[in-house]
Amino acid sequence: MVYMGNWDSSEYREKFWHSSSHLLASAVKELFPKAKFAIGPAIEEGFYYDFDIENPFTPADFEKLEKKMIEIAAKKEKFLKKEVSKKDALQLFKNQPYKIELINDLEEGKISVFTNGNFSDLCKGPHLESTEPIKAVKLLRSSGAYWKGSEKNKMLQRIYGISFPEKKMLEEWLAKKEEAEKRSHIKLGKELDLFSFQKEAPGAAFYHNNSTQIWTELTDYLRREQRKLGYLEVITPLIMKDSLWKQSGHWDHYKENMYFLKIDGEDYAVKPMNCPGHILIYKNSRKSYRELPVKMSEFGIVHRHEKSGVLNGLFRVRKFTQDDAHLFCTPEQIKPVIKETIQLIGRIYKTCGFSEYHIELSTRPENSMGSKEQWDKAEQALKEALEETKSQYKLNPGDGTFYGPKIDFHIKDSLGRTWQCGTIQLDFQMPQKFELEYIGSDDKPHTPVMVHRALYGSLDRFLAILTEHFGGAFPLWLAPVQIKILAIADRHAPYAEKIAKEMQGKNLRVKINLEQETISAKVRQAELEKVPLILVVGDREEKENTVAVRKRGSNKTETKKTIDFIEETLKEIEDKK
Repeated sequence: MVYMGNWDSSEYREKFWHSSSHLLASAVKELFPKAKFAIGPAIEEGFYYDFDIENPFTPADFEKLEKKMIEIAAKKEKFLKKEVSKKDALQLFKNQPYKIELINDLEEGKISVFTNGNFSDLCKGPHLESTEPIKAVKLLRSSGAYWKGSEKNKMLQRIYGISFPEKKMLEEWLAKKEEAEKRSHIKLGKELDLFSFQKEAPGAAFYHNNSTQIWTELTDYLRREQRKLGYLEVITPLIMKDSLWKQSGHWDHYKENMYFLKIDGEDYAVKPMNCPGHILIYKNSRKSYRELPVKMSEFGIVHRHEKSGVLNGLFRVRKFTQDDAHLFCTPEQIKPVIKETIQLIGRIYKTCGFSEYHIELSTRPENSMGSKEQWDKAEQALKEALEETKSQYKLNPGDGTFYGPKIDFHIKDSLGRTWQCGTIQLDFQMPQKFELEYIGSDDKPHTPVMVHRALYGSLDRFLAILTEHFGGAFPLWLAPVQIKILAIADRHAPYAEKIAKEMQGKNLRVKINLEQETISAKVRQAELEKVPLILVVGDREEKENTVAVRKRGSNKTETKKTIDFIEETLKEIEDKK
């Protein structure tokens, strides 16, 4: 059996799928010799390649390409790297206009080219040693994609695919994919009336009442938990002058992802992050060491420019909300602040239904800023915080941010997929850039350490993850509609409305179905809407002031006094079971 490398390693999977994209291009070159080649990267799960081809690819084409890919892989073709001059690269790819355009965008110097068999590609790598480990491939779909993501350019044909070192792994993935498609948040978003996307605002979701109820529960819950820990909630402007982003460094490192506008002849930017705004609030008044740590939180709306080709439901959007917090502390407070945050994240995830998650600690990268001594102390504080909270973690040497080490939290959903959501990042640089200070016990000014912290991460993305994790069947405390009351006949409508009003007075989310349908049809509809509690009321219930309770997914009905049902339901919601 061929050594398949460490499949649990994201770096290895990226290398495997990047190599597979070249394998796809090799197959296209053999079967469609007139095709022109654009780009073909690995993505989070699989790979794609963009082609300029006369006719769209068909399912029959996919079958031929898959067969050809396996045929080429079996030849054990080496992925050979060669560095050539810009002049030689232009000659090598003279019949490939998209490669020529990419080469012309490069500066003078050596250009990396990878070759397997009779196919060569402009590429930095890395790749597998050869095509041999690729044993199973599946081409999933094709779609249109504008060259370089611009509507001004030609529409290309993009083929998405997945590959594995064993056929069994592909079969398992396909079965899981089928289940995931049933749980797709885009599909459920329509079925459950959660959200929509409109052409008037590409990459920005319109949240309907149902998803807004879930959103409110999530934010209210986190607000209460943060309040217990002394967090201060703030709101910062959406649009601020470009001078702020130049000072923060975003102008130099993040400009291509930002939106800009002019107001009264001056340059402004729409915020892509919340941290500079929090810094300005911190600077607004003099701070003593006795006031630290200052824990500043915001459910901040941010905008980031994403190319239209990568937008994907709520997973990849241009406008989203972060549950952002920035904690300004003394160096001595780093460890207790980190410990408190680790424990908070654990509580939030468990309550939201994610019992499994793993933690990664990333340390100093090569291009870091700050002294080695500073980094060593910070990394040691993070390690001790993880160990003292009995948190198991994986070490990612050299994968920290340039401004400090970080801890990332990866939750596992009901389909076994992992999602990086929470993060804790130490930042030495921003406080220095903005000359932040606190007066120490020695009556002298000192620079605080800034901790960037998110739990849900993007609330939009977290909502998508939750929707797929529960398959739209949200737990009672999160469900958009918690209770559906079904009246057996018209004469029972007043009673249904009376108890609904009573429940709404207790902040329960209730709807009534008074349609002229059979009770079995009403129950089926409530089940399709994934309502946790279905109440049926008729003559007997009205006479005895009771409700017939049917829980989601159960065929059993239990009669309860209305007052008892309300108390039990409120208790279950409070406990967030």
